[in-house]
Amino acid sequence: MTSNLASLLVDHPFADEDALLHSVDESVTAGEARRAAREIADRLRASGVTPGHAVAVQLPNSPAVVTTMAGIWLAGGVFVPVNPRHPAAEVDRVLELTEPAAIIRTEGTEVRPTTRTYDPATAFVLWTSGTTGAPKAILHTHEAYLELLDRVLGPLRSGPADPSKRPMPNLVPVSLALNAGLYNTLFGLRAGAAVVIMDRFETDTFAELVQRFEIRSTVLPPAAITALNDDPDILDLTPLKYVRSITAPLSPLQARRFTDKFGAFVLNSYGQAEIGEVIGWTAADAKTHPEKVGAVGRPHPGVDLKIVGEHGDELDEGSVGVLYVRPPQMAAGYASGDRLDDRVDRDGFINTGDVARIDAEHFVWIEGRVGDLINRGGNKVFPGDVEEVLRLAPEVTDAAVVGVPDERLGEVPVAFVAGSPIAPAALEALCREHLVAYKVPVAFHHVEHLPRSEIGKVQRSELAALHRTRTDELA
Repeated sequence: MTSNLASLLVDHPFADEDALLHSVDESVTAGEARRAAREIADRLRASGVTPGHAVAVQLPNSPAVVTTMAGIWLAGGVFVPVNPRHPAAEVDRVLELTEPAAIIRTEGTEVRPTTRTYDPATAFVLWTSGTTGAPKAILHTHEAYLELLDRVLGPLRSGPADPSKRPMPNLVPVSLALNAGLYNTLFGLRAGAAVVIMDRFETDTFAELVQRFEIRSTVLPPAAITALNDDPDILDLTPLKYVRSITAPLSPLQARRFTDKFGAFVLNSYGQAEIGEVIGWTAADAKTHPEKVGAVGRPHPGVDLKIVGEHGDELDEGSVGVLYVRPPQMAAGYASGDRLDDRVDRDGFINTGDVARIDAEHFVWIEGRVGDLINRGGNKVFPGDVEEVLRLAPEVTDAAVVGVPDERLGEVPVAFVAGSPIAPAALEALCREHLVAYKVPVAFHHVEHLPRSEIGKVQRSELAALHRTRTDELA
């Protein structure tokens, strides 16, 4: 039988009476979850859904999303998550692109006419972050995603599983409509653990769940880490020891603040929606290489890396260039019919579009996106370098640097800061103290908050447009 991700729930090692799926105020046993999944599969078949049909799910983040997803897979369908908080126009766009045979909402199941049938190996559709263009719908297969889960789980398993000792529950603090939420849910099930799902991130709820379920390690997006850092009422996250930062780059300053406040070590990792997580940290590396904080870790087993220069040549250790990755498996393509081939070289390495370097111990350091790199008259400016300096100002709670056109130099950096008001001259002086002259922004803008995508990535195109607007107003 072809691998099917539904097995992670229906064949989970928990006995029927054991609580498997949790939310803040609900617990679902393994037996209840299995029955719910099978009932959903039966209803979908009765409504005309056949293998290869897509089924959209627009439900609040809860155990019901997990059982519904498994039911779709049992029926041979393709799971299409739809964020219930998205505006109607965005939901319509998702449905138009994926052409589901049905959509499941809180009020029931709506059957829709469709002529589209996906490859039977396809498990679900997820979306790219959309930071460099319109989000793309990515097709993931059952087999490739199972490989991804085992790729990451492998280094974390120190030996044969002890049947008398259950894994710690996996806390999922992000939406299951996002890759990070879906991945961490399936990761927990694959590890044989219970899963704890948050409907939305709130600092007090997170702290309560950590203590209730004795969570020692979890994942958090940078925005959540910053919120916990800034909340004066959250002072203790015991027994939390490790946090993996996900979905967007984390400021080293915020990582240090989190560790200083809660005593938990913050680990970065690296992946993309098309290839999954390919680089990360193990607990052993965290203990033996504390000086590497800021790196995204080392490649997972079976993952090959290389750094490529401007002329397509492979660069030596320590050199900065574009990161290319060759994972054992990757997504099948996009719902639009496009494939990944345009980004894959003849040796099977995929161009990530990220600038990075690999050090002597094989730790990977991400410098930024190729599209974010600012070329100021031939001098390269990485926004992250400048943003870290701006955050040294006590008044600054968030910062972003973008490139804008310049007639003489081609492109120059412009800074945006959120927080308490601070004079541009003070920010310029701070930058000149810590940076070479060509990295100092030519303008500083104060904003209430930075525009970010749902997964926390700065929408730099919006900031560049804001600079143009403010410049025109002053002209």
